[in-house]
Amino acid sequence: MPVKRVVCLANSRKLAERCVAGREWIGGRRAGAWVRPVSNRKSQGVSEYERQYIDGSDPQVLDIIDIPVLEHRPQDHQTENWLLDPKYYWEKVGRLTPFDLPTFVDPAAPLWIDGYSTFKGRNDKIPFAAIASVTDSLRFIRTDRLQLVVCRPGEAFGNNKRRVQGRFRHAETKYALWVTDPRYERKYLSKLDGTYELAECYITISLGEPYEDSCYKLVATIFEVD
Repeated sequence: MPVKRVVCLANSRKLAERCVAGREWIGGRRAGAWVRPVSNRKSQGVSEYERQYIDGSDPQVLDIIDIPVLEHRPQDHQTENWLLDPKYYWEKVGRLTPFDLPTFVDPAAPLWIDGYSTFKGRNDKIPFAAIASVTDSLRFIRTDRLQLVVCRPGEAFGNNKRRVQGRFRHAETKYALWVTDPRYERKYLSKLDGTYELAECYITISLGEPYEDSCYKLVATIFEVD
């Protein structure tokens, strides 16, 4: 049974399921390639049943996990995808600390292709017509300052749902991306609408599957540095 040993760097919301991703942990001391376990369903999301440990608990970011897989299953720019084996539990074999986060930071560079923005976002989408040149969909970055904005982006169109947006600068470019980290969504949706300042953070950025005519950049996980 093939197994990928992965340091979990994202366990983010994906509709009613999750998008889990991390870096291979090689020899217990260095980071390898990105791995995103996916299901065989059209959504490719990972259900609670599929990702749980034998005691029923959910994987946490920074857990070191053995994930049984069946085959490499790349799809378009999401070349990191591996089809999970739903017959087996995932196994937690260790855990890292926030002090280990610099190990995983990708070189400072633009987040794929910039210059395309939604009505409320900034450099937050890539038209599907331009996605052919993109060959990966996960990045781990560091920023000195992160703003979290709680707002109602669709209010003018009759949609009163609140969302959390992350605003930051990376590689001399400003970004405003929607947050899908369930921990930070819960924490900040419990607050009043407004802008909240965070200091140094590490962020996992995910480039999603095509939706309508574009692929969207998302803040999948936030790690605050105390």
